[in-house]
Amino acid sequence: MNKKKIVVAVSGASGSVYAKVLFDKLKTLNDQISELGIIMSDNAKEVWLHELGNKDYLSYDFRFYDKRDFLAPFASGSAGFDTMIVCPCSMGTLGRVASGISDDLITRSADVILKERRKLILLVRESPYNLIHINNMKSVTEAGGIICPATPSFYSLPKTIEDVAATVINRVIDLAGFNHVSYQWGKNN
Repeated sequence: MNKKKIVVAVSGASGSVYAKVLFDKLKTLNDQISELGIIMSDNAKEVWLHELGNKDYLSYDFRFYDKRDFLAPFASGSAGFDTMIVCPCSMGTLGRVASGISDDLITRSADVILKERRKLILLVRESPYNLIHINNMKSVTEAGGIICPATPSFYSLPKTIEDVAATVINRVIDLAGFNHVSYQWGKNN
């Protein structure tokens, strides 16, 4: 099996638990990943501290890149990164991606993934959506991106907040093409 080169961006949207559960899941999929880069916006770090009460993102053995580091490998299509996940994705980040504004490493990387016709998954976190949000989601979808709302499912009977978040993250992991074990409707009920 070909290992994945993946970049994960964490924007400043509420929903740090999604990023934490994604990080935990990616640790278990290490044998399927050849290279992993993480970008966290300054707001993402503040939201993580506020929502989760810690800076545990620093404890992950991942390579973190500054949002201004345009020398990061995934800032160029020649590096061959095949998947990008923005988790959670703020409406501001979505809007900049939809408009082709590459003003930081998150939006530049998304632009690269789209132009190279690779897999961009945006875990959008907002409610309700206004027409601008919907049109931005349409633009990204038409450009080849995947909009995955942070909408949990409950048929697996999750017990904790992390279990609820995992229902979304497992869907993201499926969309990214990883082999993993998770609840599947019709197989686990």
